[in-house]
Amino acid sequence: MTTPDYRRPFHRRQSHRRPWSQIAALLAVLALIAAACGSSSETTEAGDDGASGCDGEPTKAAFVYIGPVGDAGWTKRHDDGRQALEASLGDCVETSFLENVPEGAESEAVFERLAREGNDIIFGTSFGYMDQMLAVSEKFPDVKFEHATGFKTSDNMGTYFGAAEEARYLSGMAAGAVTETNKIGYIAAFPIPEVLRGINAFTLGAQRVNPDVTVDVVWTSTWFDPVVEKEAAEAVLSGGADVVAQHQDTASAGEAATAVGAYWLGYNDDMSRFAPDAWLTAPVWDWGPFYTQAVEDVRAGSWTSDQYYGNMADGMVTLSEVSDTVPQDVRDQIEAVKAEIIAGTFAPFTGPVNDQSGTEMVAAGETPDLGTLLGMDYFVEGVVGSPAG
Repeated sequence: MTTPDYRRPFHRRQSHRRPWSQIAALLAVLALIAAACGSSSETTEAGDDGASGCDGEPTKAAFVYIGPVGDAGWTKRHDDGRQALEASLGDCVETSFLENVPEGAESEAVFERLAREGNDIIFGTSFGYMDQMLAVSEKFPDVKFEHATGFKTSDNMGTYFGAAEEARYLSGMAAGAVTETNKIGYIAAFPIPEVLRGINAFTLGAQRVNPDVTVDVVWTSTWFDPVVEKEAAEAVLSGGADVVAQHQDTASAGEAATAVGAYWLGYNDDMSRFAPDAWLTAPVWDWGPFYTQAVEDVRAGSWTSDQYYGNMADGMVTLSEVSDTVPQDVRDQIEAVKAEIIAGTFAPFTGPVNDQSGTEMVAAGETPDLGTLLGMDYFVEGVVGSPAG
Protein backbone atom coordinates (compact mmCIF):
# COMPACT_ATOMS: atom_id res chain seq x y z
CA MET A 1 0.00 0.00 0.00
CA THR A 2 1.32 3.43 -0.90
CA THR A 3 1.89 5.69 2.09
CA PRO A 4 0.16 9.09 1.69
CA ASP A 5 2.39 12.16 1.70
CA TYR A 6 1.80 13.60 5.16
CA ARG A 7 4.35 16.38 4.78
CA ARG A 8 2.82 18.57 2.05
CA PRO A 9 3.77 22.23 2.74
CA PHE A 10 1.46 25.16 3.37
CA HIS A 11 1.80 28.77 4.49
CA ARG A 12 -0.11 30.09 7.48
CA ARG A 13 -0.83 33.64 8.56
CA GLN A 14 -0.39 34.86 12.08
CA SER A 15 -3.28 34.39 14.49
CA HIS A 16 -3.86 35.69 17.99
CA ARG A 17 -5.18 34.06 21.12
CA ARG A 18 -6.64 35.56 24.21
CA PRO A 19 -5.08 34.53 27.56
CA TRP A 20 -6.79 32.07 29.86
CA SER A 21 -8.72 33.31 32.85
CA GLN A 22 -6.76 33.75 36.08
CA ILE A 23 -8.34 30.66 37.56
CA ALA A 24 -7.48 28.52 34.55
CA ALA A 25 -3.93 29.83 34.60
CA LEU A 26 -3.54 28.90 38.26
CA LEU A 27 -4.80 25.40 37.63
CA ALA A 28 -2.45 25.09 34.67
CA VAL A 29 0.57 26.09 36.72
CA LEU A 30 -0.34 23.53 39.35
CA ALA A 31 -0.65 20.94 36.59
CA LEU A 32 2.83 21.83 35.33
CA ILE A 33 4.28 21.37 38.80
CA ALA A 34 2.64 17.95 38.92
CA ALA A 35 4.05 17.12 35.49
CA ALA A 36 7.56 18.11 36.56
CA CYS A 37 7.23 15.76 39.51
CA GLY A 38 6.35 12.94 37.15
CA SER A 39 2.67 12.53 38.04
CA SER A 40 1.47 13.38 34.53
CA SER A 41 4.30 11.74 32.60
CA GLU A 42 4.35 8.35 31.00
CA THR A 43 6.90 6.49 28.89
CA THR A 44 5.80 3.52 26.84
CA GLU A 45 7.29 1.04 24.44
CA ALA A 46 5.45 -0.90 21.76
CA GLY A 47 4.28 -4.38 22.60
CA ASP A 48 4.88 -7.66 20.80
CA ASP A 49 2.38 -6.75 18.07
CA GLY A 50 4.59 -3.94 16.75
CA ALA A 51 7.44 -4.03 14.29
CA SER A 52 10.48 -6.05 15.32
CA GLY A 53 14.04 -6.45 14.20
CA CYS A 54 14.66 -2.70 14.19
CA ASP A 55 18.12 -1.57 13.13
CA GLY A 56 19.81 0.55 15.78
CA GLU A 57 18.36 2.22 18.85
CA PRO A 58 14.67 3.14 18.95
CA THR A 59 13.76 6.71 18.07
CA LYS A 60 12.59 8.63 21.13
CA ALA A 61 9.44 10.69 20.53
CA ALA A 62 7.90 12.93 23.21
CA PHE A 63 4.42 14.46 23.17
CA VAL A 64 3.29 17.54 25.10
CA TYR A 65 -0.46 17.86 25.69
CA ILE A 66 -2.54 20.86 26.73
CA GLY A 67 -5.14 18.72 28.50
CA PRO A 68 -5.52 15.25 30.01
CA VAL A 69 -5.52 12.18 27.79
CA GLY A 70 -8.96 11.43 29.22
CA ASP A 71 -10.59 14.61 27.89
CA ALA A 72 -12.45 12.56 25.24
CA GLY A 73 -11.52 15.13 22.61
CA TRP A 74 -8.44 16.99 21.37
CA THR A 75 -5.80 15.46 23.65
CA LYS A 76 -7.35 12.01 23.51
CA ARG A 77 -7.10 12.01 19.72
CA HIS A 78 -3.44 13.09 19.81
CA ASP A 79 -2.72 10.31 22.27
CA ASP A 80 -4.57 7.87 20.03
CA GLY A 81 -2.15 9.04 17.32
CA ARG A 82 0.81 8.40 19.61
CA GLN A 83 -0.42 4.88 20.26
CA ALA A 84 -0.95 4.33 16.53
CA LEU A 85 2.68 5.39 16.02
CA GLU A 86 3.79 2.75 18.51
CA ALA A 87 1.64 0.10 16.84
CA SER A 88 3.11 0.97 13.43
CA LEU A 89 6.80 1.16 14.34
CA GLY A 90 7.00 -1.23 17.27
CA ASP A 91 10.53 -1.65 18.61
CA CYS A 92 11.74 1.20 16.39
CA VAL A 93 10.14 3.85 18.58
CA GLU A 94 9.88 4.71 22.26
CA THR A 95 7.29 7.34 23.18
CA SER A 96 6.54 9.45 26.23
CA PHE A 97 4.01 12.16 27.01
CA LEU A 98 3.30 14.97 29.44
CA GLU A 99 -0.31 16.04 29.91
CA ASN A 100 -1.89 19.20 31.38
CA VAL A 101 1.06 21.38 30.35
CA PRO A 102 -0.06 25.05 30.26
CA GLU A 103 0.52 27.26 27.25
CA GLY A 104 2.83 30.23 27.37
CA ALA A 105 6.06 30.77 29.27
CA GLU A 106 5.64 27.75 31.55
CA SER A 107 5.88 25.33 28.63
CA GLU A 108 9.41 26.37 27.63
CA ALA A 109 10.96 24.56 30.58
CA VAL A 110 9.05 21.43 29.59
CA PHE A 111 10.33 21.46 26.01
CA GLU A 112 13.88 22.11 27.16
CA ARG A 113 13.71 19.29 29.67
CA LEU A 114 12.50 16.86 27.00
CA ALA A 115 15.26 17.93 24.63
CA ARG A 116 17.91 17.45 27.31
CA GLU A 117 16.53 13.98 28.06
CA GLY A 118 17.58 12.80 24.62
CA ASN A 119 14.35 12.81 22.67
CA ASP A 120 14.88 12.76 18.93
CA ILE A 121 11.58 14.44 18.07
CA ILE A 122 9.14 16.43 20.22
CA PHE A 123 5.51 17.16 19.34
CA GLY A 124 3.71 20.14 20.90
CA THR A 125 -0.04 19.88 20.45
CA SER A 126 -1.45 23.35 21.17
CA PHE A 127 -1.20 26.78 19.56
CA GLY A 128 0.12 28.54 22.67
CA TYR A 129 3.30 26.43 22.71
CA MET A 130 4.58 28.04 19.52
CA ASP A 131 7.03 30.71 20.67
CA GLN A 132 8.38 28.59 23.50
CA MET A 133 8.98 25.59 21.25
CA LEU A 134 10.64 27.84 18.68
CA ALA A 135 13.04 29.20 21.30
CA VAL A 136 13.97 25.72 22.48
CA SER A 137 14.43 24.44 18.91
CA GLU A 138 17.15 27.05 18.39
CA LYS A 139 19.01 25.79 21.48
CA PHE A 140 18.88 22.13 20.37
CA PRO A 141 19.56 22.02 16.61
CA ASP A 142 19.95 18.23 16.60
CA VAL A 143 16.44 17.65 17.99
CA LYS A 144 13.40 17.76 15.68
CA PHE A 145 10.29 19.67 16.78
CA GLU A 146 6.74 19.58 15.40
CA HIS A 147 4.11 22.13 16.44
CA ALA A 148 0.38 21.55 15.95
CA THR A 149 -1.72 24.51 14.66
CA GLY A 150 1.10 27.05 14.55
CA PHE A 151 2.76 29.05 11.77
CA LYS A 152 6.35 29.67 12.92
CA THR A 153 9.19 27.37 11.89
CA SER A 154 12.94 26.97 12.17
CA ASP A 155 15.45 24.65 10.51
CA ASN A 156 14.49 21.92 12.97
CA MET A 157 10.87 22.87 13.76
CA GLY A 158 7.89 22.23 11.49
CA THR A 159 4.14 22.69 11.86
CA TYR A 160 1.12 20.51 11.21
CA PHE A 161 -2.67 20.89 11.14
CA GLY A 162 -5.59 20.15 8.83
CA ALA A 163 -8.72 21.38 7.09
CA ALA A 164 -11.28 20.80 9.82
CA GLU A 165 -13.46 23.31 7.96
CA GLU A 166 -14.29 20.56 5.45
CA ALA A 167 -15.88 18.32 8.08
CA ARG A 168 -17.34 21.38 9.85
CA TYR A 169 -19.30 22.24 6.70
CA LEU A 170 -20.74 18.72 6.54
CA SER A 171 -21.64 18.72 10.23
CA GLY A 172 -23.41 22.05 9.70
CA MET A 173 -25.60 20.39 7.08
CA ALA A 174 -26.67 17.82 9.67
CA ALA A 175 -27.46 20.55 12.22
CA GLY A 176 -29.40 22.69 9.76
CA ALA A 177 -31.59 19.74 8.86
CA VAL A 178 -32.84 19.01 12.38
CA THR A 179 -33.31 22.42 13.99
CA GLU A 180 -36.91 23.50 14.45
CA THR A 181 -36.22 26.91 15.98
CA ASN A 182 -33.65 27.75 13.26
CA LYS A 183 -31.31 28.81 16.06
CA ILE A 184 -28.12 26.84 16.65
CA GLY A 185 -25.73 27.48 19.53
CA TYR A 186 -21.97 27.20 19.11
CA ILE A 187 -19.67 26.94 22.15
CA ALA A 188 -16.19 28.11 21.19
CA ALA A 189 -12.88 28.51 22.97
CA PHE A 190 -10.88 31.45 21.57
CA PRO A 191 -11.40 33.88 18.65
CA ILE A 192 -8.44 32.77 16.54
CA PRO A 193 -8.64 32.06 12.77
CA GLU A 194 -8.75 28.30 13.34
CA VAL A 195 -11.94 28.64 15.37
CA LEU A 196 -13.53 31.40 13.26
CA ARG A 197 -12.96 29.30 10.14
CA GLY A 198 -14.75 26.35 11.69
CA ILE A 199 -17.73 28.41 12.83
CA ASN A 200 -18.08 29.97 9.39
CA ALA A 201 -17.84 26.67 7.54
CA PHE A 202 -20.39 25.14 9.91
CA THR A 203 -22.78 28.04 9.32
CA LEU A 204 -22.44 27.84 5.53
CA GLY A 205 -23.16 24.12 5.68
CA ALA A 206 -26.24 24.63 7.84
CA GLN A 207 -27.51 27.36 5.50
CA ARG A 208 -27.09 25.04 2.52
CA VAL A 209 -29.97 22.91 3.75
CA ASN A 210 -31.79 25.58 5.79
CA PRO A 211 -31.29 29.22 4.68
CA ASP A 212 -33.13 30.52 7.77
CA VAL A 213 -30.55 29.23 10.25
CA THR A 214 -28.61 31.52 12.57
CA VAL A 215 -25.67 30.40 14.68
CA ASP A 216 -25.21 32.02 18.12
CA VAL A 217 -21.59 31.92 19.35
CA VAL A 218 -20.65 31.86 23.04
CA TRP A 219 -16.94 32.31 23.85
CA THR A 220 -15.57 30.41 26.85
CA SER A 221 -11.89 31.52 26.85
CA THR A 222 -10.77 27.98 27.63
CA TRP A 223 -10.04 24.84 25.64
CA PHE A 224 -10.81 22.47 28.50
CA ASP A 225 -13.19 23.26 31.33
CA PRO A 226 -16.19 20.93 31.62
CA VAL A 227 -18.07 23.26 33.97
CA VAL A 228 -17.63 26.39 31.85
CA GLU A 229 -18.46 24.51 28.64
CA LYS A 230 -21.67 23.11 30.12
CA GLU A 231 -22.77 26.48 31.49
CA ALA A 232 -22.19 28.10 28.09
CA ALA A 233 -24.26 25.41 26.38
CA GLU A 234 -27.05 25.80 28.93
CA ALA A 235 -27.10 29.54 28.31
CA VAL A 236 -27.50 29.30 24.55
CA LEU A 237 -30.05 26.50 24.84
CA SER A 238 -32.12 28.53 27.30
CA GLY A 239 -32.01 31.34 24.73
CA GLY A 240 -33.90 29.32 22.16
CA ALA A 241 -31.33 27.15 20.41
CA ASP A 242 -32.35 23.52 19.92
CA VAL A 243 -28.99 22.36 18.54
CA VAL A 244 -25.54 23.05 20.01
CA ALA A 245 -22.15 22.62 18.35
CA GLN A 246 -18.71 23.17 19.85
CA HIS A 247 -15.02 23.91 19.43
CA GLN A 248 -14.15 22.53 22.86
CA ASP A 249 -12.42 19.45 24.25
CA THR A 250 -15.09 17.76 26.39
CA ALA A 251 -18.59 16.34 26.01
CA SER A 252 -20.18 18.72 28.53
CA ALA A 253 -22.30 20.47 25.89
CA GLY A 254 -23.83 17.11 25.06
CA GLU A 255 -24.94 16.69 28.66
CA ALA A 256 -26.61 20.10 28.55
CA ALA A 257 -28.37 19.25 25.28
CA THR A 258 -29.61 15.92 26.59
CA ALA A 259 -31.12 17.56 29.65
CA VAL A 260 -33.46 19.70 27.53
CA GLY A 261 -34.09 17.32 24.63
CA ALA A 262 -31.89 19.23 22.19
CA TYR A 263 -29.33 18.00 19.66
CA TRP A 264 -25.53 18.13 19.87
CA LEU A 265 -22.48 18.00 17.62
CA GLY A 266 -19.09 17.18 19.10
CA TYR A 267 -15.54 17.84 17.97
CA ASN A 268 -12.21 15.97 17.71
CA ASP A 269 -13.62 12.48 18.27
CA ASP A 270 -16.84 10.48 18.08
CA MET A 271 -18.33 11.44 21.45
CA SER A 272 -21.72 9.81 20.86
CA ARG A 273 -21.33 7.50 23.88
CA PHE A 274 -21.58 10.45 26.25
CA ALA A 275 -24.96 11.76 25.04
CA PRO A 276 -26.37 9.28 22.51
CA ASP A 277 -29.89 10.71 22.50
CA ALA A 278 -28.61 14.17 21.53
CA TRP A 279 -25.85 13.10 19.16
CA LEU A 280 -25.70 14.11 15.48
CA THR A 281 -22.06 13.85 14.30
CA ALA A 282 -18.59 15.43 14.69
CA PRO A 283 -15.44 16.38 12.80
CA VAL A 284 -12.76 13.88 13.85
CA TRP A 285 -8.95 13.95 13.70
CA ASP A 286 -6.64 11.08 12.76
CA TRP A 287 -3.10 12.08 13.75
CA GLY A 288 -1.53 8.62 13.67
CA PRO A 289 -0.37 8.58 10.02
CA PHE A 290 1.35 11.96 10.38
CA TYR A 291 3.12 10.94 13.58
CA THR A 292 4.25 7.69 12.02
CA GLN A 293 5.56 9.43 8.89
CA ALA A 294 7.40 12.07 10.92
CA VAL A 295 9.22 9.48 13.02
CA GLU A 296 10.00 7.36 9.96
CA ASP A 297 11.53 10.45 8.35
CA VAL A 298 13.66 11.09 11.44
CA ARG A 299 14.89 7.50 11.38
CA ALA A 300 15.69 7.73 7.68
CA GLY A 301 17.45 11.06 8.03
CA SER A 302 14.98 12.64 5.60
CA TRP A 303 12.94 14.77 8.03
CA THR A 304 12.57 18.39 6.90
CA SER A 305 10.96 21.47 8.44
CA ASP A 306 7.72 21.48 6.46
CA GLN A 307 4.32 23.04 7.19
CA TYR A 308 1.78 20.28 6.69
CA TYR A 309 -1.94 20.93 6.23
CA GLY A 310 -3.97 17.73 5.94
CA ASN A 311 -7.56 17.31 4.79
CA MET A 312 -10.37 14.84 4.18
CA ALA A 313 -8.68 13.57 1.02
CA ASP A 314 -5.62 12.28 2.88
CA GLY A 315 -7.59 11.19 5.95
CA MET A 316 -6.25 13.53 8.62
CA VAL A 317 -9.76 15.00 8.89
CA THR A 318 -12.87 12.81 8.88
CA LEU A 319 -16.54 13.02 9.81
CA SER A 320 -17.99 10.55 12.29
CA GLU A 321 -21.06 8.56 11.30
CA VAL A 322 -24.10 10.81 10.99
CA SER A 323 -26.97 9.91 13.31
CA ASP A 324 -30.12 8.54 11.72
CA THR A 325 -31.88 11.41 13.49
CA VAL A 326 -30.81 13.38 10.42
CA PRO A 327 -33.25 12.71 7.54
CA GLN A 328 -32.01 10.20 5.00
CA ASP A 329 -32.13 12.67 2.11
CA VAL A 330 -29.83 15.05 3.98
CA ARG A 331 -27.48 12.21 4.93
CA ASP A 332 -27.31 11.38 1.23
CA GLN A 333 -26.52 15.04 0.48
CA ILE A 334 -23.76 15.01 3.09
CA GLU A 335 -22.19 11.95 1.47
CA ALA A 336 -22.40 13.56 -1.96
CA VAL A 337 -20.77 16.82 -0.79
CA LYS A 338 -18.14 14.84 1.11
CA ALA A 339 -17.24 13.05 -2.12
CA GLU A 340 -16.93 16.40 -3.92
CA ILE A 341 -14.67 17.77 -1.19
CA ILE A 342 -12.41 14.73 -1.36
CA ALA A 343 -12.33 14.91 -5.15
CA GLY A 344 -11.45 18.61 -5.01
CA THR A 345 -14.50 19.73 -6.97
CA PHE A 346 -16.06 21.65 -4.05
CA ALA A 347 -14.69 23.69 -1.15
CA PRO A 348 -16.66 25.00 1.85
CA PHE A 349 -15.81 28.64 1.17
CA THR A 350 -16.63 28.69 -2.53
CA GLY A 351 -18.28 32.09 -3.16
CA PRO A 352 -20.37 34.03 -2.87
CA VAL A 353 -19.54 34.49 0.81
CA ASN A 354 -20.50 37.66 2.72
CA ASP A 355 -19.50 38.75 6.19
CA GLN A 356 -21.96 39.75 8.92
CA SER A 357 -22.36 43.24 7.49
CA GLY A 358 -23.19 41.92 4.03
CA THR A 359 -19.82 42.83 2.54
CA GLU A 360 -18.69 40.36 -0.09
CA MET A 361 -15.60 38.48 1.09
CA VAL A 362 -15.48 35.81 -1.61
CA ALA A 363 -16.91 36.45 -5.06
CA ALA A 364 -19.29 34.03 -6.73
CA GLY A 365 -17.51 30.99 -8.09
CA GLU A 366 -14.20 31.84 -6.47
CA THR A 367 -12.39 29.88 -3.78
CA PRO A 368 -10.00 31.64 -1.38
CA ASP A 369 -6.45 30.39 -1.20
CA LEU A 370 -5.14 28.66 1.90
CA GLY A 371 -3.29 31.71 3.20
CA THR A 372 -6.51 33.73 3.12
CA LEU A 373 -8.44 31.02 4.95
CA LEU A 374 -5.76 30.67 7.61
CA GLY A 375 -5.94 34.41 8.31
CA MET A 376 -9.75 34.53 8.55
CA ASP A 377 -10.86 37.24 10.98
CA TYR A 378 -14.58 37.71 10.29
CA PHE A 379 -17.91 35.96 10.74
CA VAL A 380 -20.16 35.13 7.77
CA GLU A 381 -23.78 36.20 7.46
CA GLY A 382 -25.98 34.29 9.84
CA VAL A 383 -23.51 34.15 12.72
CA VAL A 384 -24.59 36.03 15.85
CA GLY A 385 -21.73 37.28 18.01
CA SER A 386 -18.40 39.06 17.67
CA PRO A 387 -15.42 37.49 15.89
CA ALA A 388 -13.23 39.44 18.31
CA GLY A 389 -14.56 37.51 21.28
